[in-house]
Amino acid sequence: MAETWDEEQLIVDGFERVYVELEWYDGPREGIADVNGVPHYFQSHDYDRLDDADEYRVWPASEDALALEREQWSIFARWDERHKAGAVGPDSHPGHGGIDVRYDELTALLVQHRQAPSEVRQLLAQWRFVSGARYRIDGVDYRVKWSPVGECAVDH
Repeated sequence: MAETWDEEQLIVDGFERVYVELEWYDGPREGIADVNGVPHYFQSHDYDRLDDADEYRVWPASEDALALEREQWSIFARWDERHKAGAVGPDSHPGHGGIDVRYDELTALLVQHRQAPSEVRQLLAQWRFVSGARYRIDGVDYRVKWSPVGECAVDH
């Protein structure tokens, strides 16, 4: 299990909220998190770089996109709770398609928002886990601190 940090201290130290995790591979790869207090999509496909600070493309998420993403996330998080309780199996995951009509509708509505525009910012991210459930209706069990590429001060 990853080391957990005090969430209140992380907030003081500038770590921001992560709303949605869209992809995970040895760490967060895609999702929505605050950047300077404003929701942004983040995306990284640099799977070879598994050090403490990863480089991401980030771009603003509109209020509408964030609302749709959070609605879809809540469907997944409720499924995950049932799955962990043994009430449903992995074959009922809403992301498989054809299982949850609203989840599928949201997937179609969100395609355009999840595509990085031509103008994106490149930032480095540091991730810190907090205690509690892995997937929550209001987000995930980690926070992020962003810094410009080349200026990341990794704290341990």
